[in-house]
Amino acid sequence: MGSKRLPGKVLLDLVDGKKIIEFLFEQLKTSKLQQKIVAIPDDGSNDILFNFLNDMKILSYRGSKFDVLDRYYHCAKNFSLNHIMRITGDNPLIDPKIINDAIEEYCHSNCDYLTNSIDRTFPNGTEVEIFSFNALEVAWKNAKKKSEREHVTPYFYNNPNKFKIYHFKQKNDQSKFRYTIDRKEDYDLVVEILSKIKTRPIKTSDIIDLLTNTPELLKLNSHIIPNEGYIKSINED
Repeated sequence: MGSKRLPGKVLLDLVDGKKIIEFLFEQLKTSKLQQKIVAIPDDGSNDILFNFLNDMKILSYRGSKFDVLDRYYHCAKNFSLNHIMRITGDNPLIDPKIINDAIEEYCHSNCDYLTNSIDRTFPNGTEVEIFSFNALEVAWKNAKKKSEREHVTPYFYNNPNKFKIYHFKQKNDQSKFRYTIDRKEDYDLVVEILSKIKTRPIKTSDIIDLLTNTPELLKLNSHIIPNEGYIKSINED
C-alpha cells in the first residue's frame, strides 16, 4: 500500500469490481501452487490490505516493511515451507501456465533458485522466482546490501558460486513487452488490456497478440524506466 510511484496500488479497482490483488488470485486459481500467502508489511498503512485479505479468506503474513528478505524468511518459516515461488503483487496478469511450467522446470533441474527475470525472454509482468527454504536461509543470514534485503532475491544471483541457478526461458523472446504495474501509466495499460480481452484466466499469448496488433497501446507506458525500485536501491547501497 505504501508504493511511492502508485500509492495503494494493490487495492486499486481493475476489472469487474475486482481489485488488483483480487484479480491476481483469480489468475492463480488454475495454477499448481499448493498454498498462497501474501507477505505484507506490518506498518499501519497496510492494515486495510490485511483486513481485505482476511475478508477474502486469503492467507497473509506481516513482517518488516523494508527488510523484505527478513519478511519472506519468517513467513516461510512460520508456514513450514520447503520451497517458495515468489510472485509480486503488481503482476496481476501472470499466466498460470508460466507458473506451472516454472514449477515443472524447478522440480526437474534440482536447482536452488529458478528465475525468468534475469536472462529474460518473458514479458515484464510475468516474473516468477522459485527457491528452496535452505537457499532462502543462506541469503537471510548473509545478505548485507540494502538492495539484497529489500528485493529478496538479489543475493542469489549476486553469488552464483554459492547457488545452483536455473534460468527459465522460452523460445520466443517477448521481453520487449511490459505490463507490470509500477506507475499510473502501467495501470492504465492493464485496464485497457482487460477491457479488450474477456477470456479468463487471461493468457500471455492473447496479451501479446493484442499488443502486437494494437501497437498504440504500447505507447501508454513506453517511457517508463524498468526496475526503477531496484536501481534506486543499488544506488543507495
